[in-house]
Amino acid sequence: MMRREFITLLGGAVAAWPLAARAQQAARMRRVEVLEGYGGTDPEGQGRVGAFRDGLKALGWIDGRNVSLGVHFSASMPDRLETLATETMDGAPDLVLATTTPIAVALLRRSTSIPVVFVNVSDPIGAGLVASLSAPGGNITGFSNFEASLVEKWLDVLKEFAPHVERVGVILNPQNAASAMFLRRIQVKGSTLGVEVSSIEVRSALDIEHSFETKKNEGLIVLPEPVAGNNRTLIIELAAKHKLPAIYPFNFFAKEGGLLSYGVDQKDLYAKAASYVDRILKGEKPGNLPVQFPTKFSLVINLKTAKALGLEIPHSVLARADEVIE
Repeated sequence: MMRREFITLLGGAVAAWPLAARAQQAARMRRVEVLEGYGGTDPEGQGRVGAFRDGLKALGWIDGRNVSLGVHFSASMPDRLETLATETMDGAPDLVLATTTPIAVALLRRSTSIPVVFVNVSDPIGAGLVASLSAPGGNITGFSNFEASLVEKWLDVLKEFAPHVERVGVILNPQNAASAMFLRRIQVKGSTLGVEVSSIEVRSALDIEHSFETKKNEGLIVLPEPVAGNNRTLIIELAAKHKLPAIYPFNFFAKEGGLLSYGVDQKDLYAKAASYVDRILKGEKPGNLPVQFPTKFSLVINLKTAKALGLEIPHSVLARADEVIE
């Protein structure tokens, strides 16, 4: 090769290299916003986000290297949600992880083009998020935390554990679109068991305290909702004070003093969500990815709390427990 031709080729390569390098770097760095319903100082919220981060890392997405994660805790708080949803979508991220039904609904109201992956959405069709479970058809898909028929098991297990219970209060947030579905299914089940089921609407800690003073229930069911989760210590303490057997949706309730929990492992759910984030960032459309439901649920029993309530644990329930806390 002539020297002049070589220099010409080399010069062209040098000129093109910075453009190619910048384009490659831009393609590698993606921005993902995480709207987490639990507080930043809450170990549960930290653990869930950590599981999501680890799930991404296992798939090759490293925070600060090829993906930038913006994590916003306490995103479900009513005084923060609407503003945060607007700011998030106005910032045009590559993808958003929505961790509750209210968060997902708020995001979808603001954009039908920015991809959203959800976790902890119990009734995505009823909430108006997807057209169908197998083919969501829009900019959102994800992982549900409960299949509707399974919510009846909360009342089944509670009644089996405490046969004397004839009135049950269901702690729910009326601003959560899934609450109506949960309550309806529990009420239908209650009619077959001879149990009167009523709703306990809570939006704050003050509502929770007031409800325990005014509602005359013999048992409690706590729905999967950040208001309840963020105030779980208060609910557990009040249930103990009023001698109420209660069943909770996630294992951390029972581990922190609640009587029973029956639900999915949250950290596992967040780790699985990373797989959809990976696929969407690589070019797949959310509307083509089916909504997935958990297949494994765990029953956790707190023996210390049972003894404090004077309850004898049925062998039928104890035999089915995945974990027993002494």
